[in-house]
Parts: sequence; C-alpha cells; structure tokens
Amino acid sequence: MNKGQHELRVAFKRIEREVPKGLASTLRWLRHPASRWARIPVGLLLILGGVFSLLPVLGLWMLPLGLLLISADIAPLRKPMARFVHASMNLWGRLQRWWHRRN
Repeated sequence: MNKGQHELRVAFKRIEREVPKGLASTLRWLRHPASRWARIPVGLLLILGGVFSLLPVLGLWMLPLGLLLISADIAPLRKPMARFVHASMNLWGRLQRWWHRRN
C-alpha cells in the first residue's frame, strides 16, 4: 500500500467514526476492492448530483463525497481528497467546540 492509499484509508476511517452506523457500513462496503463495480457509478452519480446542486434534493455535499469515492480508484486524487477530508473534519470539530462553548 502506498502513501496515498494509506492516507485515503485513514480519511475514510475518520469519516466512518463520525457518521451513523448504517452509513458507515455502506461506506466500508463501497471502499472494499470488490465493490469497484458499484463504487465508480455511485461516485459519478454523486458528482453529477453535486453539479446540479441547485435542485431541491441534490446538494453541494454530493460533489466531495463522489470525488472521495472515485479517488479510491484514481491515484492522483487520493492525497488531495485525504487532505480535504482531514481539513473538513478538523473544521467541523472546531465548529462543534465553538458551538458548545457558546451555549
């Protein structure tokens, strides 16, 4: 396993600790190598949904999630997406701490 794959794996595990158990198990299944046949279409659909984020059901949240799923199969995306996940999770933690201090 190269450094990019390791960083992406750590990023996925960090997300899986934060999301509900059902979503975590789905993410775990999608990132498994045997699920490549499902991961790529799901990632592409999420990216497409993120592009059309102006529609009511679709949202901008779909774009990074789709890129994250696709990055498991595209080596140049692994490190940037892992860094994005870590930066986003750090920001989310700071916002949560700020909110709790505020209340």
